[in-house]
Amino acid sequence: MEEKLASLFQALADPNRLRMIELLRKQEWTVGMMANQLGISQPQTSKHLRILYDAGLVTVTIDANRRRYALKSQALEPLDAWQTYIARETERLDRLESFLAESQREESQS
Repeated sequence: MEEKLASLFQALADPNRLRMIELLRKQEWTVGMMANQLGISQPQTSKHLRILYDAGLVTVTIDANRRRYALKSQALEPLDAWQTYIARETERLDRLESFLAESQREESQS
């Protein structure tokens, strides 16, 4: 699980790849369409899409001489689990902070 999360975070760390994921949430894209939309070269776009593919975030369909990329939404599920973990740990830390603050108030009143 840790390796999968690390791979996802690494793939999504680049702003261009994050923008690609946002575009792919709505529809399939070809490399050329995405390059035009993002304002980057086709070789750069292909490189970024390859990283997303290797991370398991996108699928590729070959259509004649074009490659169509689509988001593999189930690949984002580990991020949901991570978000749940972070929320739970944040809640625990908030409770600890409240407990310590209350303890300090009680000590100062004694």
